[in-house]
Amino acid sequence: MENKQLKITLVKSLIGRNEQQKKIVKALGLKKIGTSVVRNDDPATRGIIQKIGFMLKVEEM
Repeated sequence: MENKQLKITLVKSLIGRNEQQKKIVKALGLKKIGTSVVRNDDPATRGIIQKIGFMLKVEEM
């Protein structure tokens, strides 16, 4: 079975967001608008995406 991966891109600014949202973005490894990271598709990653999904663009790889 192949491990699915997600490409996560930050598309909205962190300006005006609360501290929890900023910490979540930092924990993902995102810094600026347009930066991307590749993460394994697991329940923990999906939970993070659900919290701040409006700020992200997520693509399955």
